[in-house]
Amino acid sequence: MYYEEDVVLCVSNAYEKKYYLNEDFNGLPDHIKNELKAMCVLFTEDVGGILMLKYDENGTLQFETEAAEEDILYDEIGAVLKIKQLRNEKTDLLQSLELYFKVFFLDEDV
Repeated sequence: MYYEEDVVLCVSNAYEKKYYLNEDFNGLPDHIKNELKAMCVLFTEDVGGILMLKYDENGTLQFETEAAEEDILYDEIGAVLKIKQLRNEKTDLLQSLELYFKVFFLDEDV
């Protein structure tokens, strides 16, 4: 299977106080879904804005963050630093999620 566009894994929105997990990933184990939710919600509670985790066409998980133009409290530098911190602290989780996507969505042999 080939995807033309990035595939959204999940989104956390500080403005609406909502978290969304793409229903295509309901097959993930509950402890993984819970860890993902905690990671994303804590991120947006800390720096504000919206955090989106997406898979690119190669199956690599990308962090995207944005803020409303009028949001003067959004910490852009803090967001970059927090993403670096999460990539270091959650390496195993992120690698597992990439492997899951490559096997179940891209039909790769790993």
